[in-house]
Amino acid sequence: MSIEVLDESGHGLDVGRLSSLSRFVMDRMRVHPLAELCVKAVDEPTIAALNEKWMEKEGPTDVLAFPMDELRPGLVNEEPEEGVLGDLVLCPEIAAQQAQAAGHTTDQEIELLTVHGILHLLGYDHAEPEEHRVMFDLQDRLLAQWREQAD
Repeated sequence: MSIEVLDESGHGLDVGRLSSLSRFVMDRMRVHPLAELCVKAVDEPTIAALNEKWMEKEGPTDVLAFPMDELRPGLVNEEPEEGVLGDLVLCPEIAAQQAQAAGHTTDQEIELLTVHGILHLLGYDHAEPEEHRVMFDLQDRLLAQWREQAD
């Protein structure tokens, strides 16, 4: 897997840990071993500009997911497709605000947003109540498994 993590936010992210987390999630979701992912952390003005340009929404957001080859999770009896999973753009400043409100660390919030973004790249959504339940249950399960083996 080709996973590139770039910190352009000035936050001082642990890019190695985010890369490991991304690999873990992609492995668990049976994404092709040659798939590509780019995770970029940016500041508030940068993510606000991207949010306006691509999502037609005003202001900064926590994470944006830009799927490329529309890869989907591999099924147990099928070979996953090779290709470019896509790009994630995270904003540690927004993550810090959300972490404080949620009562956990900024790093934990960034991990959550990374998993959340990868699931969006794999076609998961949370617009409808059932989609929300499925996506957030999977997100919570993947994060728990990751933290159990990583810490």
